[in-house]
Amino acid sequence: MAVETKRLLTTSKAISEAIAQEMERDPRVFVMGEDVGVYGGIFGATEGLLAKFGPERVMDTPISETGFIGAAVGAAISGMRPIAELMFVDFFGVCMDQIYNHMAKIHYESGGNVKVPVVVTTAIGGGYSDGAQHSQTLYGMFAHLPGMKIVVPSSPYDAKGLMISAIRDDNPVLYMFHKGIMGLGWMTPNPRATAPVPEEPYTVPIGKADVKREGRDLTIVTVSLMVHRALDAADELARDGIEAEVLDLRSLVPLDREAIVESVRKTHRLLVVDEDYHSFGMSGEVITTAIEGAFDHLDAPPVRVTYPDVPIPYSRPLEQFCLPNRDKIAAAARQLMG
Repeated sequence: MAVETKRLLTTSKAISEAIAQEMERDPRVFVMGEDVGVYGGIFGATEGLLAKFGPERVMDTPISETGFIGAAVGAAISGMRPIAELMFVDFFGVCMDQIYNHMAKIHYESGGNVKVPVVVTTAIGGGYSDGAQHSQTLYGMFAHLPGMKIVVPSSPYDAKGLMISAIRDDNPVLYMFHKGIMGLGWMTPNPRATAPVPEEPYTVPIGKADVKREGRDLTIVTVSLMVHRALDAADELARDGIEAEVLDLRSLVPLDREAIVESVRKTHRLLVVDEDYHSFGMSGEVITTAIEGAFDHLDAPPVRVTYPDVPIPYSRPLEQFCLPNRDKIAAAARQLMG
């Protein structure tokens, strides 16, 4: 009897495969950014594309984020479908005018007549002693600004499907991948960063959350690498008889509020885990959503485990002290069950 084997890919290879398949399907798709060509992207998201499609469709740019993000916006409104890699999300400050005052607003300001189908990809996250200017997540900041869809995958399968959805979307999409989920050999090993990924193209809907683990006692809502940390904590909690449901938002804009409310109505408790800063971000929005939609179902006030409102330290012990992890999540869950 033949045994079906499932093809395994790292998240970085899943992303580059998604881009390649869309470039094959649609000649309007092209890639630009720093080190996306010869180097293949410093986190592997464009590996192999230059050899396959050539320098006219995979373009290494000068170190000028304002220049190439602006060029991508111009190309998008002219009928192309560019993918522009902003190497680290922390660099957004250099080109924020192009992102927010142009990319996010042109469709609205044109009365819906001008489409801006551009994907901006960028690396997020800490844990690697990259310091205060290379380690932030910041998706909450962009989610606060109307006009852009915000995608934050946690797995190879979702990464491929969400990338294809982002490229095909007529709206500007900010596609944020955490370094810790990419499956690169020179980074901290993550067993979930390699997983089955279908070879054929497929889409994962933007704005649809996914239950990564079913549970009855409390809901853990999170995103990106913190999905992995939450799953680790859920395994630990299960040994104590606490069954946690882990809800992966996958997208912050649109936010799947119905999924949040549905899960909280089921478990009656909410824990939000977020690597972004504590204040004015995703964690507060999720808690507000639960209170507005499931207040009468809550058996305890919601709890959140987040990054404190301080710059991210270069010192590894200090950085690890600040980051959410399995033990902090498990402790917060036990407190919530208390």
